Amino acid sequence: MGSGVRVALVHDWLTGMRGGERCLEVFAEVFPEADLFTLLHVPGSVTPVIERRRITTSFIQRVPAAATRYRQYLPLFPAAIARFDLRGYDLVLSSSHCVAKGVRVPPGALHVCYCYTPMRYVWDLYDDYFGPRSGSGPLTRAVMPGVAAALRRWDRRTSAGVHHFVAISDYVAARIRRCYDREADVFHPPVDVARFDLADESPGDFYLVVSALAPYKRIDLAIAAAGRLGRRLLVVGSGPEERRLRALAGPGVEFLGWRSDADVASLYRRCRAVLFPGVEDFGIVPLEAMAAGRPVIALAAGGALETVVDLSREDEAPTGVLFEDQTAEALAEAMLKLEAAAGRFSPKALRARAEAFDRPRFKERMAAYLEARLAARERC
Repeated sequence: MGSGVRVALVHDWLTGMRGGERCLEVFAEVFPEADLFTLLHVPGSVTPVIERRRITTSFIQRVPAAATRYRQYLPLFPAAIARFDLRGYDLVLSSSHCVAKGVRVPPGALHVCYCYTPMRYVWDLYDDYFGPRSGSGPLTRAVMPGVAAALRRWDRRTSAGVHHFVAISDYVAARIRRCYDREADVFHPPVDVARFDLADESPGDFYLVVSALAPYKRIDLAIAAAGRLGRRLLVVGSGPEERRLRALAGPGVEFLGWRSDADVASLYRRCRAVLFPGVEDFGIVPLEAMAAGRPVIALAAGGALETVVDLSREDEAPTGVLFEDQTAEALAEAMLKLEAAAGRFSPKALRARAEAFDRPRFKERMAAYLEARLAARERC
């Protein structure tokens, strides 16, 4: 990338290091001089690679209780993202699962959106967030249909301001096509394989869930399946479902809350397998488990179909078991299937699968892609 190219990174919000922020960290390394624009920044919540650049926030930063209740200001997000002044930038790289892709780009600049998903709150998962079983209050449920309709119109309209979409999975590319009528290239997100030590050949005595405790994650199925089989289950994560899930859990289920990267890496290495019962846009957890040499039991839907090699495959070393029906019975059956075939899961083969998605490969591929797109833009 030419030294005279000015780059702006645009990210929805900075409140913690999740999958999107892991990708943003790579973009920050590719463009060490880039400025960063975001709706909200909680200082100290992301890594130094992100923290040490110039960060410009929106008026959402100044609204009451923004750091913890920012999602309640969702109807204001389009106006907030539109106020950023990006004049003078040659390349705008938006890292978006909500509104970042709706930023206004100056004439002549190239806008590439790395899209985790179109705004799931108002498209595919509206009922999970705002339906009768979501836990939303009656006032929210009363006003959200109109708000969601307006946000869908805004989301579709602003997609025209993106020159190139890059989706995190084929699953998300199909959603971009359905919501925006746009095509997208696909670059799977990176897993930092170097963070994980390789497990030995003997599996541990517990199953593991690493997840936000949200309704669509379906952690209730993991709890029910573990209880049905009398298996030990450790749950890493927190979220709005925690109270309900604790009430469902038997004595073999332990809730650990959020843990450090080092603690999670150790749990991956020592578990029997990771349970992944929800439909995810991509899902980095299965690849982290594989990087540590442990298999995955995942629903045969969404991004897991692009990462998990099922036990039934004969042309490739298996990395887990895929189950078809999103029920506790089907998950329990898959757990028994994995236990019966435990000897077929080689830690080295599991890690090799994760290495195909390794961070350095993603960084090199993304940098080359952006450079090519920018060069093509300059030739026009």
